[in-house]
Amino acid sequence: MTSDNKPLRHAVRHLSQAPSMVERWAIPGLIFAFVLFYLLPLMSHGLWIPDETRYGQISQEMLLSGNWVAPHFMGIRYFEKPIAGYWMIAIGQAIFGDNLFGVRIASALSSGASVWLAYVLARRLWNSPRISAACALLYMSFGLIAGQAGYANLDPQFTLWVNLSLVAVWFAIDSRSVKARLGSWALLGAACGMGLMTKGFLALLLPVLIALPYMIWQRRFAELLRYGLVAVLVAALVSVPWALAVQAREPDFWRFFFWHEHIRRFAAGDDAQHARPWWFYLPLLFAATLPWAMLLPSTLIRTWREKRQPKIAFLALWFLLPLAFFSLSSGKLPTYLMPCLLPLALLMGHNVVHWLQQRDSRILRLNGVINTALASVALIALIYLQTSKDIYTHSEMFSLSLVFIVLIGWIIANALQIMRPLTLWAMPALGIGLLIALLPAAMPALIVDSKMPDQFIAEHQQALSETASLLSNDLGAASALSWRLQRPQVDLLNTVGELKYGLEDPAMASRKVSLADVGEWMTQARKKGSVAVVMRVNSTQDEQEIGLLPADGKHYQRGNLQIYIFAKSQP
Repeated sequence: MTSDNKPLRHAVRHLSQAPSMVERWAIPGLIFAFVLFYLLPLMSHGLWIPDETRYGQISQEMLLSGNWVAPHFMGIRYFEKPIAGYWMIAIGQAIFGDNLFGVRIASALSSGASVWLAYVLARRLWNSPRISAACALLYMSFGLIAGQAGYANLDPQFTLWVNLSLVAVWFAIDSRSVKARLGSWALLGAACGMGLMTKGFLALLLPVLIALPYMIWQRRFAELLRYGLVAVLVAALVSVPWALAVQAREPDFWRFFFWHEHIRRFAAGDDAQHARPWWFYLPLLFAATLPWAMLLPSTLIRTWREKRQPKIAFLALWFLLPLAFFSLSSGKLPTYLMPCLLPLALLMGHNVVHWLQQRDSRILRLNGVINTALASVALIALIYLQTSKDIYTHSEMFSLSLVFIVLIGWIIANALQIMRPLTLWAMPALGIGLLIALLPAAMPALIVDSKMPDQFIAEHQQALSETASLLSNDLGAASALSWRLQRPQVDLLNTVGELKYGLEDPAMASRKVSLADVGEWMTQARKKGSVAVVMRVNSTQDEQEIGLLPADGKHYQRGNLQIYIFAKSQP
């Protein structure tokens, strides 16, 4: 090769080295981002009601009671979810303690494992470190995924098992040896079994919903029947022992769980839970994929054009069929979208790398423009509201400064994408990282007092722990009180809510305190020792409940939460 070809040799050498550079830095970079934006913020803010206090308390109660079979919420039967999700949260508290990190670590690790699955599946599909890194980064920085990673809920865990089951389906389809194929089908069964024990029968339905039409299209239906038996057997081995154990201990569990969590959630009519219109998820899809929402239309268009490619068709089915299924059901929650987002991240990542290779910066630049505009509007609105409404008090200027850091950081990150879209295309991920890491800790006291009652309870934990009886008129405050004090026994004043089924048990009659009975309850409780009452006061009725309490207690108040501590009555 002559000297005139030196630039060509250099270019070839550079291209051959590029994948190894991406491979070398992609995985450490993703791990660093996981630690920085997923793990470190876990202890920066209190437990949100109702979910975090509920799941934290149920899981803590498993550790205290030793009952790892049937979930109980503050000592009351609570059959709205199976057991495995509580196991994971309980293990987190067993290892790291009854603290914010211990409660949330299961969600963070589940989300991190799903990010890893995005990388692994992209590598299997395209064998490109660059595409794999892009897919994992996009999935990790989707707003809904990143937001739920620091939230003690069962959705990140359920999403992990669904993701693992469908990754296993593709590996089974793509494997060449019988041993690898059997291993993949067995992994599918294990994931389905764990998903079933985390959130229910959807874990069995979703893989079938995607694998069945794909295998029929590929004329491999016989293979599905033959190897599918392996998955069924493994799923049964994983889930049936617990299913039989809970049936033996609580014979009504499966009747209630199947009817309440499945039929009612998907039924039409007034009996459906969380009823929403069929188009509910369409606008929500854009919010869930921020800061990458502007990549969505072009990604879907390209997916349609390439739908005959097996790998694209599989990802499209994975994205579209669960989305259609959840849209057709009457009951809808935003987090139901989460199992649809991993295939969307892979399709987006594949598209992004194609743009980078083609030097096409239009969509990436537009994405930065839209994100910058959204953050600018939010910044202007914050300044207006703060100057006119005083959302943050003078003592909360640090929290206010964190919000400004989030918004200004978002603007800068996306402005960099606008200026250099082909080299700094990933900068919006930094913006969402700042938002996820800092915004929960930057909430004004108005929201903290209303949505994180455990923080107020923690300030008076010593005095509360010395009492003999506990009473509350609010389930969120009651569960926060129970979790903080590690005491399931909190009686409920004039409130039932989601504990309606469990409180129908005649054995739980003493846990319900009516307005007519509160005076007598207080008299009897004070004979046994001091009494703590945690009240949420939002209405005239709540004020009337306060009026029924004795007048001699110590009183603490923050926002709409009030704590009363009454000394033991003298004989």
